[in-house]
Amino acid sequence: MRKVYYVFNPATRTYDRVYPNLAQRFLTILRRVLLFIIFGGLSFLLFYLLVETPSMRDVQEENSRLLSQYQILSQRLDDAMEVLDDIQQRDDNMYRAMLNAEPVSPVARSAGYGGTNRYDELMSMSNPELVVLTTQKMDMLEKQLYIQIKSFDELVRMSSEQEDYLRHLPAIQPISNRDLKRTASGYGYRIDPVYKVRKYHRGMDFSCDNRTPVYATADGVVESAKWQQGYGYTIVIDHGYGYKTLYAHLLDKKFLVKRGQKVVRGEQIALSGNSGKSTGPHLHYEVLVKGKPVNPINYYFMDLDADGYDEMLRMAENHGRIYD
Repeated sequence: MRKVYYVFNPATRTYDRVYPNLAQRFLTILRRVLLFIIFGGLSFLLFYLLVETPSMRDVQEENSRLLSQYQILSQRLDDAMEVLDDIQQRDDNMYRAMLNAEPVSPVARSAGYGGTNRYDELMSMSNPELVVLTTQKMDMLEKQLYIQIKSFDELVRMSSEQEDYLRHLPAIQPISNRDLKRTASGYGYRIDPVYKVRKYHRGMDFSCDNRTPVYATADGVVESAKWQQGYGYTIVIDHGYGYKTLYAHLLDKKFLVKRGQKVVRGEQIALSGNSGKSTGPHLHYEVLVKGKPVNPINYYFMDLDADGYDEMLRMAENHGRIYD
């Protein structure tokens, strides 16, 4: 109902009706329109905040899926980084050692991307910390993979240039042992089986029956084939480039090579035995670099794949049985 306004007239002592002018009418209408707009906006806002629409549910579900995918991707990147770290360790400590190459600089391997604003554009996304962390992991993995590929390219080049060197590098096991069942004791300090004291074991022991074929692990020249105190019947091969290999506790006087004879990798040189200070038939094998014994487990790369290397490393570290 429309409101009616009156004003008191003292001259006539009556109430006269007041009619609003055009401006007053316009302001009244405008005020009502504004109130309607404000009330409608507030109602819509309350509805939007309190009532979940299908489109909103879809957005929330999509955000949840994206978050889960980022978390899974982050975990997979962590797994990939662990695998890459293992490859890098092998590259520095085994492959490059075989080629007398310097390891890749840790600074080069761990170098990241420059610039402090590289990830600023990601901070406006939902869950920015997770998104930035995952992106950083991807960038680091990409950079380190690039460095590793370059390292392998360098190793391939060095290998082609050092073909003769590789032929003279000990690279196989001295007996047939692909299933690793003949791995007995590894390199390092062990309890001597005879004297029962802690003693440095200069090589690896392979358990085997008497008369098991023993093979040269690289090209070279037989330096000696004779009896040595403690080692029994022993063959030493000089491979050049500072490398020598030693094969001990061989079968009595059953050498298949003699001093000064050239041999090639995989050529049978003797039969295993139990001569010298030995508690059972086996082969004791050493690798010497510039006169110093090193761990032979790093010189079977032609025999073992990555899994085989890890398994032999585990068996050797668990000491196993020592025979000499």
